[in-house]
Amino acid sequence: MSLNEQERAVRAVIQSYVDACQGGDVMALRELFHADASMSGYLGDNAIAGTPEPFFDAVAQNPAPADAGLRYEATIESVSVNGRVGTAELHEQGYLGMNFVNHFHLMLADGQWYITAKLFDSEPVGAR
Repeated sequence: MSLNEQERAVRAVIQSYVDACQGGDVMALRELFHADASMSGYLGDNAIAGTPEPFFDAVAQNPAPADAGLRYEATIESVSVNGRVGTAELHEQGYLGMNFVNHFHLMLADGQWYITAKLFDSEPVGAR
């Protein structure tokens, strides 16, 4: 697989993440994350470090932006691949009442790209 094909594959994983968030599809989100993935960052002023489980729970417990008519926008700012590992930066506006900057680490395992880590910062919508 060429570098451009690998970058497109990583971009597709992040776009699938966006689509799953937009649709509130927890099962699709779970499939994107490696079984041993970690998630850490700031939800408002609260520091969080652990697994993605609390994120999956939040997605399940809140209305999907697509179903609730909520404004949710996401932009993939960058993708980089080096061999079997990659990174991506995603900016989200209006997700679960917050704006997020997400940094993803991904790895190629068994022919598929998985999110192995998500690091994020956030602020409430309208904070700036």
